[in-house]
Amino acid sequence: MKDFFYAIQDLFVNVLFAPLDALRALELENWFAANTFSWIFILIGMGFFVYWMLQLKGFNDNNEEDKSISSHSFL
Repeated sequence: MKDFFYAIQDLFVNVLFAPLDALRALELENWFAANTFSWIFILIGMGFFVYWMLQLKGFNDNNEEDKSISSHSFL
């Protein structure tokens, strides 16, 4: 049973975390290159946020939004 847990440790340390170790080594050489994925995810998130706000504005302009004060009968 002990070998099973050592196998799991070996899988995570030597295989699955290898890309993160490479990013850690890259950060010592070039900070911008190491954070490229972070900047890409931030740009994608900002794009989705702008799309969401434009969709909300479109529904608001067409008066499709339910603006009643109470949304439940028990309120």
